Amino acid sequence: MPKTDISKPADTAPCLAVLGTGSDVGKSVISAALCRWFTNRGYRVAPFKAQNMSNNSGVTPEGLEMGRAQIVQAEAARMPPHVDMNPVLLKPTSEIGSQVVVLGRVAADTSAKAYHRLKTRLFTEAAAALDRLRRTCDLVVMEGAGSCAEVNLMNRDIVNFPMAEHAQAPVILVADIHKGGVFAQIVGSLTVIPEKWRRLVTGFIINRFRGDSALFDDGSRWIAQETARPVFGVLPWFRHFSIPSEDSVAIENPVRVPPGQRRLPALGVIRLPHISNFTDFDPLLNVKGLHVYFLEQPQDLHDFAAVILPGSKNTRHDLRWINDNGWRGRIKAFARNGGHVLGICGGFQMMGTSVRDPQGTEGRPGETAGLDLLPVETELKAPKTTTLSSFSWNGLAGTGYEIHMGHTQRHGGGTLFRVSRRNNRPCNDEDGCIADNGRAMGTYMHGLFDTPAIICEWLRRLGLGHLDIPADEGFAARDHAYDQLAAHLEAHVDVAAIEQLIQQDSIKGGRK
Repeated sequence: MPKTDISKPADTAPCLAVLGTGSDVGKSVISAALCRWFTNRGYRVAPFKAQNMSNNSGVTPEGLEMGRAQIVQAEAARMPPHVDMNPVLLKPTSEIGSQVVVLGRVAADTSAKAYHRLKTRLFTEAAAALDRLRRTCDLVVMEGAGSCAEVNLMNRDIVNFPMAEHAQAPVILVADIHKGGVFAQIVGSLTVIPEKWRRLVTGFIINRFRGDSALFDDGSRWIAQETARPVFGVLPWFRHFSIPSEDSVAIENPVRVPPGQRRLPALGVIRLPHISNFTDFDPLLNVKGLHVYFLEQPQDLHDFAAVILPGSKNTRHDLRWINDNGWRGRIKAFARNGGHVLGICGGFQMMGTSVRDPQGTEGRPGETAGLDLLPVETELKAPKTTTLSSFSWNGLAGTGYEIHMGHTQRHGGGTLFRVSRRNNRPCNDEDGCIADNGRAMGTYMHGLFDTPAIICEWLRRLGLGHLDIPADEGFAARDHAYDQLAAHLEAHVDVAAIEQLIQQDSIKGGRK
């Protein structure tokens, strides 16, 4: 039954903020769960994250760029993604620098120190985006970033409590019991938060519990007694469905897998220092009998069915890393001995003869020798290409998205994909390259594996056509997973109590 009785000004939706005691505690997934649960209850829900730092980005229907996490949450809310849902996106290009994307367009490349001087303007931009969202829906689910209790960053924070205060949003604090020290996470966070923000915290969700959650009942009672706030629920790990990850923290610790210890058939994805859009490979992880390894240390590749070079936020840096640390010889030997190599976006650029950056788009101007696996050469230059695209491969239709700087010129081989539509505009373009031997191929098309038929065709070329591909891969599979996630939330969290939070007139004058 649709909910139309939310207590709010006529033109302004209430907000619910999901903040965390640390990074990777599950804020993104819990926000997605709340988006789907409230959507299934009949609310019009929009996700929001004022500032996201991630090289996992996607493209809106308008051809603008935003973080993948908010695209996932928009899918969970059955809403088209819009840049107001993630008005500021930071894409790290080095240890101290990032590309700054504001409302879907590149605004600057800046160091961390220089970025802080932009915070006042960016907070204003983000607050305005949130206010626009609140006029279009019944509820905004706001996600925080990192830890909400970093005392050295609080005066420059535009994501966590400052944005929750702007919205007067009740705050749910998420803690990860798997990391250990969950009581200190919660009590310590509350202790260092200023009183004016502490009053916004309404309760807690304990995430990633293993075993019987009833065993934590005493812990929940202790937290409630010490903080005068309830534990809304204890969420167990889930294994029966998967939700796309936000950040590369999910693949931060790749292990060396020597021959004899690999489960076959296997694919190897080179874990680049600036890897981007690694969610491209989520559909491959769901293929029964296929094993995907993220590889960082150079190792023998001979028994892999294929090696994939993923996207990169700093193509020349990561190409030099490949050239200098031993991967170059390993990859070229694999290709020379009949192995299949696929490059996506930055990985495609690396497979050519050279990558030039005459204007210093990614750093110091210059040219870096490519792997010479495809007869293409790339020049990095603005503007950035951001498109939702429709393509075909040997008569098979697929959809994907393109996010890249620069232009790649093909001097031989063949076209990989035909592109028929970009950002809802018909076209007749070429994308990518396939070598004459048919074993090396590259494309700018992220999300190509979201189409089951494209997975089947690619695996057939690897000699793995016998593997069972889920018929509902891509969006259909994700949509089903969002319902499973919402059911998981409802089974373990007092969602009725959370719903009450947004039906209250105000949370002012709350607990101390």
